[in-house]
Amino acid sequence: MSSSSGGRRPYHHGNLRQALLDAAMDLLSVTPAAQLSLRELARAAQVSHAAPYHYFTDRQGLIRAAGVEAMRRLLQAQQAAVAAEDSPRGRLLALGHAYVRFAAREPHAFALVFDPQYCKPGTPTEDMAPLITANEALLAACVDEAQRFGVLPPGDTGPIATALWGTVHGLAQLVMAGHVPLPEAEAALSALLPSQQPR
Repeated sequence: MSSSSGGRRPYHHGNLRQALLDAAMDLLSVTPAAQLSLRELARAAQVSHAAPYHYFTDRQGLIRAAGVEAMRRLLQAQQAAVAAEDSPRGRLLALGHAYVRFAAREPHAFALVFDPQYCKPGTPTEDMAPLITANEALLAACVDEAQRFGVLPPGDTGPIATALWGTVHGLAQLVMAGHVPLPEAEAALSALLPSQQPR
């Protein structure tokens, strides 16, 4: 279904949910998740006030769905960054840089991903769980490869991956809060890894 009247964007019926999520992400670029509303979402998506209720039962459902969409985009940003590199060190750095850049570019969306009210640690929703699993697998793969090529020390991959995630997440939080400029955060990540593999 499409319409050229009323100033609304044309959309295909099957894509309305994604159009609403896109509008929610646009709203998150300028406002915290706590201020999202179904009425404002409808206005931003240029659909009727009733349209969002076909996909989100209430405001909490909208925010949870927006959190899943934010996680999906964070994961995609990291996957694309890793795929563009051709060395173990480059892939590991790209992963961290993409994470911090997403937080700097989309602070409200990033904060929503980690809001325990909508994504309880250890008990993610059915939609969120596979995204978290894929993100953890991507980090583990990059760490494992970096270990095999001498970029990181040998040992249990799990604790090293957790330490790197904690470091990157901390830098992302500092960038979001304005304590550390993004270029400095990226330079800090680069400084953590040797620029040359040991002989």
